[in-house]
Amino acid sequence: MFDERNIRNLPGWKFAPVPICFGGDVRALAFCCHPLYNLTHSAICRRKATLEKIGLTEDEFIQIKDAFSKLHNWDDPRVCFKSLSYCCMRRDGCPNTRDYVLYELYGNSSTPWPTIQQEYFSRKRLLSIEILKAAKNKALVKPFLNFEENNEF
Repeated sequence: MFDERNIRNLPGWKFAPVPICFGGDVRALAFCCHPLYNLTHSAICRRKATLEKIGLTEDEFIQIKDAFSKLHNWDDPRVCFKSLSYCCMRRDGCPNTRDYVLYELYGNSSTPWPTIQQEYFSRKRLLSIEILKAAKNKALVKPFLNFEENNEF
């Protein structure tokens, strides 16, 4: 089902997709940026095409990510797009302030970074499931949704 070149085993999310812009599957929409902002990598962005493929509008995508962000206390003016729900996959450190916000939410001075990452990526996995559940092209997303819902990592 998965192209192994486009899968990463992350703390909190085994078999996570690489970002859409680098060939990830539809689950990677959890790592996509906010549609209403200009993108640094707009030439390789596949978010809009992937949303169309799964049957979600950009507005629906925003609503899902914003609701998830509020539910999980992920709104923060210090991160890109003002919400961790729009943050990317980077494991080796965010060049902006995402990691500081994650430390504040899930750690303290003695919490190891992999423990904080596990919380972040396990929630990104849950966000991915929410996006897939909302998709209208059920035939396309069903194998991915079944995989994520039936495998606890």
